[in-house]
Amino acid sequence: MRRLAIGFVVAAGALLAQAPKAELLWPKGAPGALGTAPEDQPSLAPFVLAKSSGVGTAVIVCPGGGYQHLSMDKEGYQVAQWLNTLGVSAFVLQYRLGPRYHHPNELLDAQRAIRLVRSRAAEYGFEADRIGIMGFSAGGHLASTAGTHFDAGNAGAADPIDRAGSRPDFLVLCYPVISFTNYVHRGSMTFLLGENPDPNLVQNLSNELQVTAQTPPAFLFHTDADKTVPVENSVLFYLAMRKAAVPAELHIYEHGNHGVGLAQNDPALSSWPGRLADWLRGRGLLTAKARQ
Repeated sequence: MRRLAIGFVVAAGALLAQAPKAELLWPKGAPGALGTAPEDQPSLAPFVLAKSSGVGTAVIVCPGGGYQHLSMDKEGYQVAQWLNTLGVSAFVLQYRLGPRYHHPNELLDAQRAIRLVRSRAAEYGFEADRIGIMGFSAGGHLASTAGTHFDAGNAGAADPIDRAGSRPDFLVLCYPVISFTNYVHRGSMTFLLGENPDPNLVQNLSNELQVTAQTPPAFLFHTDADKTVPVENSVLFYLAMRKAAVPAELHIYEHGNHGVGLAQNDPALSSWPGRLADWLRGRGLLTAKARQ
């Protein structure tokens, strides 16, 4: 198999802010949809490698934006293209947003994305047990929600996509919103849950409180200087993972603003994609499985 580029060596100008045609998660309309406008139709933009060139791993990417908009280029398409340089196929998720939509619609979109990708693993050429979800900021909250709220699928469902499980096999959380009870990013919570959410729902979606032994392994990175989403969000999730004895790796950089994406113009912070590549490699996710 060809040698894969696993360091972050792609120059800024080489990352094209262009996406392939997205596929609707529910071609006949999403559950709970309030219309048929683009914002009512969650979708996946597939950055899928040819079967002969990929390593058999796929990642669903959830851009951030405080659950009110999506940073589709900086935290979506560019990230997907970088993942492709590792031999990893990627899918950028356009999920529904507040204030038009509240929970559980966003989670339903993420779960459907995981089910869809898993149900087509053989068709796309990757392994059904090597499908991760990656999120930035509020997208990190959505990814961590998918990693702590999942099911095994409905074996009797008429739709074959719904028969697939929604548990991701690994998590990548980048300066994520995690908690709605401590160090809260108020905007994300309000746009997801509304102005006066049920306290039980707030607790349920404080994902550091929902980690169990079944939570997938996770890679996290944050900056100590983040003034938008405090670094304690990542720390709390990491500590919960340790308590549950689930593998996790956390990188905290001293400097760096919120929303840096791949941090291409920061000599220090731009090393985080390389640390992620190391973690993926260490878990065997950058090595293709031998075919029988």
